[in-house]
Amino acid sequence: MSARIRIAECMPKISNSYWRSIVHKLGELLKYVTVYMDNGNRNDKSAHDLEMNQTNELPQSLPFVLSFTNLTYSVEVRSKFGLPAIFRHPNSAAVPATVADPVGRDHLSSMNKVLLNDISGEAREGEILAVLGASGAGKSTLIDALANRIAKGSLKGNVTLNGEQLESKLLKVISAYVMQDDLLFPMLTVEETLMFAAEFRLPQTLSKSKKKQRVQALIDHLGLRSAANTIIGDEGHRGVSGGERRRVSIGTDIIHDPIILFLDEPTSGLDSTSAYMVVKVLQRIAQTGSIVIMSVHQPSYRLLGLFDRLWFLSRGQTVYSGSPSNLLSFFEDFGRPIPDKENGTEFALDLIRELEGSPEGTKSLVDFNKSWQIKRRSRHNAIGYETPTHGLSLKEVISASISRGKLVSGVTNNDSSSSKVHRFANPIWMEMIVLSKRSFINSWRMPELFGTRLGAVMVTGFILATMFWKLDDSPRGVRERIGFFAFTISTTFFSCADALPVFIQERFIFMRETAYNGYRRSSYVLSHSLVAIPSYVFLSFTFAIITFSAVGLDGGASGFFFYFTIIWASFWAGNSFVTFLSAVVPHVMIGYVIVLALLAQFLLFSGFFISRDRIPDYWIWFHYLSLVKYPYQAVLHNEFEDPTKCFVRGTQIFDGSPLADFDYSLILKLLDNVSETLGFNITVKTCVTTGADILRQQGVTDFGKWGCLFITVAWGFLFRILFYFSLLIGSKNKRS
Repeated sequence: MSARIRIAECMPKISNSYWRSIVHKLGELLKYVTVYMDNGNRNDKSAHDLEMNQTNELPQSLPFVLSFTNLTYSVEVRSKFGLPAIFRHPNSAAVPATVADPVGRDHLSSMNKVLLNDISGEAREGEILAVLGASGAGKSTLIDALANRIAKGSLKGNVTLNGEQLESKLLKVISAYVMQDDLLFPMLTVEETLMFAAEFRLPQTLSKSKKKQRVQALIDHLGLRSAANTIIGDEGHRGVSGGERRRVSIGTDIIHDPIILFLDEPTSGLDSTSAYMVVKVLQRIAQTGSIVIMSVHQPSYRLLGLFDRLWFLSRGQTVYSGSPSNLLSFFEDFGRPIPDKENGTEFALDLIRELEGSPEGTKSLVDFNKSWQIKRRSRHNAIGYETPTHGLSLKEVISASISRGKLVSGVTNNDSSSSKVHRFANPIWMEMIVLSKRSFINSWRMPELFGTRLGAVMVTGFILATMFWKLDDSPRGVRERIGFFAFTISTTFFSCADALPVFIQERFIFMRETAYNGYRRSSYVLSHSLVAIPSYVFLSFTFAIITFSAVGLDGGASGFFFYFTIIWASFWAGNSFVTFLSAVVPHVMIGYVIVLALLAQFLLFSGFFISRDRIPDYWIWFHYLSLVKYPYQAVLHNEFEDPTKCFVRGTQIFDGSPLADFDYSLILKLLDNVSETLGFNITVKTCVTTGADILRQQGVTDFGKWGCLFITVAWGFLFRILFYFSLLIGSKNKRS
């Protein structure tokens, strides 16, 4: 009896944090023992519902562990005030930037700001690693570093998967990155959005019915069944809610069941219920055998229970890393215990902000975390807490994971033993078909856009047809024809400016989908070009039908066909030019200014305002670079190429001059005097100027009409090629 009393007296002397740590260690040990025992049977019912390929004899599989060591990243910040360094006193040494003082005391020149400072840790399969911290703590930077979204020369440190260095190409295939903004096509339904993602990311060998089954299972998995047939929506079209939109964004990136999933603040802007549903989905994704790494600004108490690991950052340094259950013991050992019934993460973030405002900053918490982690790791090593490799390489483990159903885009046949990881799931022609179909459906459901363009073309054509109604073959008719052609071609190019915001709005969707090998950039460029052709064919034909006969243009059926073709070529070249600029200029308003300014210069140097032989030599190069020059000269050739057609006869040579107002008898005498002077008889019916003479007067002699048509079409292809290279160079989606 007395012995039991003495034991009871001794028990309270052991701290509660000690008992909690013992229980936690036992729980973790049991957890990993269970993981290794269940390696042969890891796919649960939800994974099976997502159409995972399974075989009777599966290769040996190991859990994936993403490790990162000594990650350091800094950017150069230029001071906005102070004198240049050359004017400083030679004895005044600059103080380097630190974490506590990111810019140091040298405000006179550029300096380095540390965004990540010696970050090391790991993320494990089946777990959610949540990166927390205040704004500017480095959450998104750490996610980008792990996702290989920082240029290799700028980031120091190593990122490995199961102990092997991760290549950029391999990481793109086995991972997915969900951006903070929901970048989706507004007029597609939830089911269509996920189906198009399946068409991109799932292999062609997978049947259409299998892809549909996977999409339907994913809709149930994401809790989107009630919104499956609702459009995504935008400012002008009512669609799904914010939480549903976020889950759709996640769904488009997990359709191929990636091994690693990165998310940049997936709960930002959502209410607590929607945020909980999103993280609950991420928990189920992790449980199917994925590594989930996400940044969170300030999670609620409900979300905290869904996270497996927490990573607190402060000014680029780690202030805590570990299980949520260890938060109590960590801050209790630090001397700042978390009060009862208070959210541990909120307390931690408030404490971090408090320390950041102190003179020493968070240095004491950073140092304490390092010593606390060393003690914790020593305990884990004592109980054998290590991930075995069993002699399997990373590619072998990935192949085994593919055979069990992960990374569906890597499966190319039914033979699981030869499962391979391919850079793209489908051939280029399949990607072009899917991209064209998606763009067509999204545009078809916004008929007001094409209707506006068609209305503008019809109104413009009607005005021109009535203004230039049935032009005759007099000198005045010639001048009016030339003016009609100049206005028509220039208007065609200027109307192409509406293509500018199209890619600017799709830019981030394109970058998200191509960053992790959804499809090739070349496929996007080709499909973008193909989709533009039919609409411009229809617009060109409509304009040609309205104006050709009404204006009284020459050439008959062949002349009409060429007239229609050159208008289409102008649309093609103009659209390609504007599309290329949209990839170079990131802002719509700046883009409009540049487009309109360049098109105005093209018109100036086209040869309409001043003929080619009158353009100064130092500007003649711009004349040949003018996009308006070639279609303008082509329509002039088409109208005036008939050598038998006369446009100036006898007394018409005086039209447009003060002599035309004289009495007709006097004009006849003037014509006789001109005949005597020239030495040959010029009568009232004598042809003085033919179409060839007009072409020479306008300086249209360097290219024929078919040559001008060919060059106009070639300009369009050239700008499409430049568009491709601008995407190739400008869409790396990496920090420098």
